[in-house]
Amino acid sequence: MTLPQFTLVIGGAGSGKSTYAERLLTDTARPLLYIATGQAYDAEMAAKIASHRDRRGAQWRTIEAPLDLPAALSQAKPGEAVLLDCATLWLTNQLFSDNDLSAEEDALLAALVACPAPVVVVTNEVGAGIVPENALARRFRTAQGALNQRLAAQANSVIAVMAGLPLVLK
Repeated sequence: MTLPQFTLVIGGAGSGKSTYAERLLTDTARPLLYIATGQAYDAEMAAKIASHRDRRGAQWRTIEAPLDLPAALSQAKPGEAVLLDCATLWLTNQLFSDNDLSAEEDALLAALVACPAPVVVVTNEVGAGIVPENALARRFRTAQGALNQRLAAQANSVIAVMAGLPLVLK
């Protein structure tokens, strides 16, 4: 299977987007690199990370990169296939670190272009719900929507996942 250089997989929480993205890459017969952005701040998140790790198995090389995705992407080898899971947690980490979102997004987009291996990026669609009641949640929703639009504009392929089913958008 030939992968586009950059594929964006987008969907709601629990939609099956990570599982779908993993399947996209395991079908390539390439060595696999998983770039993880999640951090285990509590037992629930630790369990989710462990579940993802167990589902992937030992065939994946993993780089933990909660903030510095350009450095992680630069470690990809040309023959590999890369899964970055996920842009939403990365953005959350950037917000909580009070980093310059515009500069961080610019660096991420440049790193995706420069990556020597095909990359699948997983992200959450957060704009389909109600308007959040607090300022931080509204700031996050706006920032995530803007990041998703920038990623989708740059991606060669965009796939929405709902109920585990893919819908090709681009």
